[in-house]
Amino acid sequence: MTANIGNKTLFVIPARGGSKGLPRKNILPLAGKPLVMYAVDVARELAPDSMIILSTDSEDIADTVRGYGLPVPYMRPAELATDTAGSREVVLDAMRYADGQGIAYDNVCLLQPTSPLRTADDVRRCINLYRPDLDMVTTVKEVSANPYFNCFETDPESGCLRIAKGDGCLERRQDAPKAWELNGAVYVINPASIRAMPFGRMMRRMPVEMPVERSVDIDSRLDWIIAEHLLAEMKN
Repeated sequence: MTANIGNKTLFVIPARGGSKGLPRKNILPLAGKPLVMYAVDVARELAPDSMIILSTDSEDIADTVRGYGLPVPYMRPAELATDTAGSREVVLDAMRYADGQGIAYDNVCLLQPTSPLRTADDVRRCINLYRPDLDMVTTVKEVSANPYFNCFETDPESGCLRIAKGDGCLERRQDAPKAWELNGAVYVINPASIRAMPFGRMMRRMPVEMPVERSVDIDSRLDWIIAEHLLAEMKN
């Protein structure tokens, strides 16, 4: 059932055919379901199919998703299917398609297939936090190496280690300010902001915390094994 989440959100799911670390990654079965379908299923909990765009250059991926009932009316241009194509260009391309179809939206939610442990509630919290004066709302996890406590840089003159942030005098990690890392699971983006600038220049970003154990971003075989194990635990 579609949730009433207040904003009109365009969901974009980028699923490129090429993958060096795990060939055909997006359609490999993870705990019995093609990886890309975890993102599709979450989007479908929150929006009608007409507001979900799968951006892919692969007919195999498109056919897999069509087999689950989601229309895939257009294919990503070849120039956006290379290793060097960025997420911003892919999102802008999907937005151009939506604009050409007369689809109205207030914000764009980017759901990368490589975060299969995200939930509809994670996405809902991001969308509910979004405001037009923000560039982005995005999910984060607490960092494992805190820049105030145990994350260091090399001094360019002496070659010695120096604390990355602060004076380095903290003796307990608990006393350090919390620091966050983007976990890649959810990006709710202001359409005007992404048209105007790349992600790295967006300074008005609001965080939504996700637990570390659900912040797996699949890039390697080890990530895949971890995600499969965690999904099996969640089902028990």
